Amino acid sequence: MDDEEVPKKKSFWGLFRTKSSANKVAKLLGTDPARRASTGDVYDRRRKSEAPAEFTSSRRRPRRTELSETKGKGREDVNGPHYEVGPLTEWPPSGMSSREELSLGPAMQLISRGVPAFKGHKRPIPHASDHYYGLFATAAGNRGDETDAANHHDTMIQLMTLRLSGSGPATYPWETLEQPSQAFCFGRRHGTITLNQWVSLASVLPPPVSLRDPGVASREVDLETIFARIRELERGLEDDDEDLMYRNLYRTLLKDPDKYVAPHKTLDKQITDLILVLSGTGWIDFTNTKNQVPTRFIFDTSPSNSEMYHKFFHQLLLSIELDLRINSRHHMTEAKEKLLTQIPPKLQWSLAVARRWRDNIRVESYGKTAEDVNLRFKLKRRQVKMLKRFAQMMKWPNLSETIRSLKRRDADDVLDLVSSHAMAFFSGLVLPGPTFPFLIMNTLIDIDPDKATDDLALLNHYHSSCGFQYRGSYTYWTSVSIVGKVIAPTCRSLAGWVGPARPATNLGRSQIARIHSRRPSHRVTPEDIRSMSERSDPLGPPTQVFPVCEYSLVSPDKDDEGYLADLVRIEMLSLTPYGDRPGSSASHGTRRTGASSSVPGTFEASITFAIDGVSWPLRLAYDVQFISAWPCSDGPHPLFFDYVHTLVKADELVKVRDWNGQPLAVSNDRHARSMSPPVGGMGATGVNSPSTLSGGDNEKVLVVEAFGVPDNEVLARAWCAHWGQSAVVADLSKTCMACAIREAYAATVTVVILIDDQDKGRDD
Repeated sequence: MDDEEVPKKKSFWGLFRTKSSANKVAKLLGTDPARRASTGDVYDRRRKSEAPAEFTSSRRRPRRTELSETKGKGREDVNGPHYEVGPLTEWPPSGMSSREELSLGPAMQLISRGVPAFKGHKRPIPHASDHYYGLFATAAGNRGDETDAANHHDTMIQLMTLRLSGSGPATYPWETLEQPSQAFCFGRRHGTITLNQWVSLASVLPPPVSLRDPGVASREVDLETIFARIRELERGLEDDDEDLMYRNLYRTLLKDPDKYVAPHKTLDKQITDLILVLSGTGWIDFTNTKNQVPTRFIFDTSPSNSEMYHKFFHQLLLSIELDLRINSRHHMTEAKEKLLTQIPPKLQWSLAVARRWRDNIRVESYGKTAEDVNLRFKLKRRQVKMLKRFAQMMKWPNLSETIRSLKRRDADDVLDLVSSHAMAFFSGLVLPGPTFPFLIMNTLIDIDPDKATDDLALLNHYHSSCGFQYRGSYTYWTSVSIVGKVIAPTCRSLAGWVGPARPATNLGRSQIARIHSRRPSHRVTPEDIRSMSERSDPLGPPTQVFPVCEYSLVSPDKDDEGYLADLVRIEMLSLTPYGDRPGSSASHGTRRTGASSSVPGTFEASITFAIDGVSWPLRLAYDVQFISAWPCSDGPHPLFFDYVHTLVKADELVKVRDWNGQPLAVSNDRHARSMSPPVGGMGATGVNSPSTLSGGDNEKVLVVEAFGVPDNEVLARAWCAHWGQSAVVADLSKTCMACAIREAYAATVTVVILIDDQDKGRDD
């Protein structure tokens, strides 16, 4: 589409750079006199759920046989007998012929009962052209409260997300400040993500907007006055007294240009002035990744950092003043949400810092200098317990000494003096997004008295696809790194980390490893989002009748001797230096001697498996994703015939090399050879072997039976990373095979990995 065809949207400056800007803010907040006259004195209304828009699509959808095609208007015929059915054990059900045709009502009772329905959403970005958009996915219909997302308490991710407006957890993923939303990110299976996160990764977000200097300046104010006002605001805003609120803002912080003509005593005018002031270029931009650990600006209280220390708290005070005015009880909830979506991201993130401060920190005492400031952290006791639990669950190698150090520093009340990361973690001054995993891990490293942790000092969120080895015993990996995602079934997954994992070859005794991997070529498109509901409909395309013969029950054969395959074992995790980058090949000789290096290296990862006595190396070349399947109820469910799929056992998966015509199999010989076993091994395959199952249908789903030992699932994930195939991971104790295949069609992926937690005890 040409630029001329893209409709222009109102920019932020279109709202706040005109003479009537205060009136526009008033209309957004519902505080203008005309609106009050029509709505009365009701300032708060019950929040309405936003009804997502419906989409239609011409993309390929499940097809029907000519026998069942009709010219009807769709699924309007709900007449027919009512079936009270439990979980199906056979298809057709007892007493029903395969030649029967069901109307909509009976079909939904027999086929769609307890089945999750997937829906895609495409939402515009405020003040951006139609080239930019956010993609989301929701699911419902399983008749239960279970989802595909991990429990927030169990995963310790409460501080990784922030609702843009209001309190409590977000109802929809588009309601959070951070995008993609961390509240809808982590899947319930270790090393997985949710369907919404998978879809959100294909969103096209605009680059940061450089705001122009609005020409409105704040007053010069000393540090003691700033902290005095912050302490006053801990009790709330004096919005019942317009004169007092006006004096506190304009005599100290701002200059009122209309002081003698029309003083800005109303909330809408004060909000406009604060927005204009905070839009200046001199403030800290928290949308910048490097600035998303706010305590780095205030950890140093020495005179050399006094200017930055003063700037941070000056900006914090103005942000608190703005946040309290926007969230005044005199404004309607809907109006608050609308205004918060209209202001630029730079101001949204500044308000996020203000909200974290107000929720978690109190000013105990203050003076003229930074050294006189004493803060109280409301979450410190909780955070100390969280860090201790994190260290215990991760089986930290130096656990006893670390716990003793934690208790000693806590007793001395010096936990916030350890490092800026520790100060952020214990204070709760944590911005939403990907920083929290690094804050908790760096805090643990900084508390650990072992000098070996000095080699881990450069661990940071700028390089999220990373991990490290500590004391030559365990390795730990971020849950977003391909190594963490693949080995997660054999480890714990907590607070954005996967571990403890086996040691890695070619890595120092204590060293950081940054993983190099490529992005797969396949990406979800807006067209896929629009057609998601149709492509994953359990009944198939709209019609008036539903022939019984077009459906069947699908499930693995549990009576098969190879159901719980026990031929796969992980042999070795290997890291190969990537290129001639610092810390990789240059320090490789040092690592071979066993010496540690403080320089993070860049590596390519691979895992070698022993399958029936033969070694199979798989390179984790692609940064693929594993989607946790949404739970269903009353399963197993029948599957429509057009959801084509093929089953393969985990120990035979390595023979499949070109699933659905993956071009890598013929374009990268070195990559393909890395899967070749030793001569005389399992390399020779017959006509009926899985290597012949690539097929011509690029939507055909490969279903991998990875039951039994966790190494089987690791093998399946490593195979996906080797060939660049993302997959849906389904636990058969929660999701039936049919629903997992339909979710793969909804997500436009062509691999499903089946596991069964109920078989773990039997296998052990």
